[in-house]
Amino acid sequence: MFKAVRLNADTYPVDPAEQAELDRCGARVTALEGQQPDEIIAAAADCDALLIVSSKVPGQVIERLPRCRVLARLGAGVDRIDVETATRCGVVVSNVPDFCLAEQAEHTLALLLAWARRLPYMTDAMRRGDWSARHHPGVHRLAGQTLGLVGFGASAQAVAVRAQAFGLRLVAWARNPAKHADAARAVDCELVELDHLLRVSDFVSIHLPLTNDTRGLLDARRIGLMKPNAVLINTARGAIVDEAALVAALRDKRIAGAALDVFEGIDVFALRPGPAKHPLLELDNVILTPHCAGSSVESTRESKTRGVRNAADVLLGHWPPHVVNADVQPRWPLTQRS
Repeated sequence: MFKAVRLNADTYPVDPAEQAELDRCGARVTALEGQQPDEIIAAAADCDALLIVSSKVPGQVIERLPRCRVLARLGAGVDRIDVETATRCGVVVSNVPDFCLAEQAEHTLALLLAWARRLPYMTDAMRRGDWSARHHPGVHRLAGQTLGLVGFGASAQAVAVRAQAFGLRLVAWARNPAKHADAARAVDCELVELDHLLRVSDFVSIHLPLTNDTRGLLDARRIGLMKPNAVLINTARGAIVDEAALVAALRDKRIAGAALDVFEGIDVFALRPGPAKHPLLELDNVILTPHCAGSSVESTRESKTRGVRNAADVLLGHWPPHVVNADVQPRWPLTQRS
């Protein structure tokens, strides 16, 4: 019988469908929150599969899991997992990269529309009885404005399809523009250099994974290229933006605003949630949401079920559909499904 350890069981309770997936490979499940390395090692030292929602899994943990065959991320991003160490140790890292494409695109457009129509301001004005809010000078017609997509993978493309309905002009920056040329033409999106995108866009939306290359990509210099009326939207990863530089630009009104679902300096996965202390929370030109862009009843269920299914595949001796470290030499041989 295999042993699977499921982390984040308090903040993201285990779904019965997860156990159903593991039943087909005869795996018993140990569930815990597992936010600290020592806690993970104590529970998972003899595990065959580690199932992860939001916990950090550093190399020091992976090296202490001698039987582990798979680190299954029940979600998309793997920036909290030491993939390099997992690969060196022969551990497959799997994920579910497309479980919330629709939700994230919808949330991105919701943030854009909430800013464009000044919905938080209008709500506050209604509570004050200030009917003159209808004349807010910052509300402009969306059609004809420019949305810049930083990255043009599946997430950005899902946004682009929806943004067309509002008459937005689309520009995008891709690290490999040739790869995305056909997809860009299909949605009438112009592929441009990043600095040019920042200079011409009224809305800048980030759609990249967090890697060594993308960490701090939007630094003080690049934020400084943005138009004074521009708004930064981030539903990807907080650390892609230099948060201190962004706060300074927002305070000084060098850009108009920001709509953020992800953060570097606010831990939205804290076990004891409560009011955070962060300068972003003191600004009146931001819209903030608690890393919920990918969340819905359907996407949450799908991320758990498909994520655990990946682990079950490995335990049954098969390559899962989505392998992050495709060059890994697994501890136990795997075969492709016919």
